Amino acid sequence: MNAPMIEPDLIVRREGSAGVVRLNRPKALNALTLEMARGLDAALTEFGADPAVALILIEGAGERGLCAGGDIVGLYNSAREGGDLGAVFWREEYVMNARIAKYPKPYVAYMDGFVMGGGVGIAGHGSHRIVTEKTRIAMPEVGIGFFPDVGGTWLLSRSPGEIGTYFGLTGETMNGADAIHARFADAHVPTSAWAELRAALIAAPAGADADQVRSIIAGFAATPEPGPAQLHGRQIDAWFAHDTVEEIFADLERDGSEFALATLKAMRGKSPTSLKVALKLLRMARGAATLEQCLVHEYRAALEVFRSADFVEGIRAAVIDKDRAPKWQPARIDEVTPQIVARYFADRGVEELKFPD
Repeated sequence: MNAPMIEPDLIVRREGSAGVVRLNRPKALNALTLEMARGLDAALTEFGADPAVALILIEGAGERGLCAGGDIVGLYNSAREGGDLGAVFWREEYVMNARIAKYPKPYVAYMDGFVMGGGVGIAGHGSHRIVTEKTRIAMPEVGIGFFPDVGGTWLLSRSPGEIGTYFGLTGETMNGADAIHARFADAHVPTSAWAELRAALIAAPAGADADQVRSIIAGFAATPEPGPAQLHGRQIDAWFAHDTVEEIFADLERDGSEFALATLKAMRGKSPTSLKVALKLLRMARGAATLEQCLVHEYRAALEVFRSADFVEGIRAAVIDKDRAPKWQPARIDEVTPQIVARYFADRGVEELKFPD
């Protein structure tokens, strides 16, 4: 009796005129490993050189989502052992994120179900980003002692008003409608229409350009009802306009509404250091001219995160022991000094990111 064939974590193949990349770790919600990131980068090279490939299609195996983020258990183990996986993984991942943003062929990301962290990095910079009624997008990194990365600070800082600041500092989840409003997505397609849309994309003419692909998607798209964050846009813009976490907290406390207090509670559970670092990165991103500038700032900060107690503790509490009771160091916002924050923005003289032309 033959043993069942074990599929790889990343499935890369031609289907019609589409270069299809399927993240294939459904039991881990397709969390991205270093090997998968390298495989995706290699696929972009292969499909980019193939004149028969009109577009790239990124999808996730299983029914739960595209990608839950990076392989944080592997990063946790490396950080505890003093390894360098973080430096290597983030360097290669961030360069790939920049490459996706500049990819010369239409890059279609199907963001059905959960899309978090690193999943945003492989989908949010694409040229054609599709969400559904099941989409749940989040950048919850401040809850594990980290911050929105993979170019997330670039995306969040370009959302209208302060909605990006809100999502970056609370880690709250966007539905499909809020994702379009926050400029993380382009089209809302019901899951019931996906099979037919997918077939249409695969059948696209070999020379199809971005406008033609957009037209194909538009034929299956629908307009969703406004998302909850959009409906609270005026309040969010007022509360999160400040440049310090302390002022944001104070405004939320003064407001006292149910939504304000829920927002405050969400933020108070996060790493105080991460909140301050994330807010500074978001404000820096607002003035950045390119995605690459944001990725460099994120990389420098990530190297300090990998050395910090909060990163290991955050993953322990959320994923390893799952007690949801992290002990942050420092434990309070007012204990996070400017000197602590400054460590995340130091030029360490390390190898910088080398982006594609």
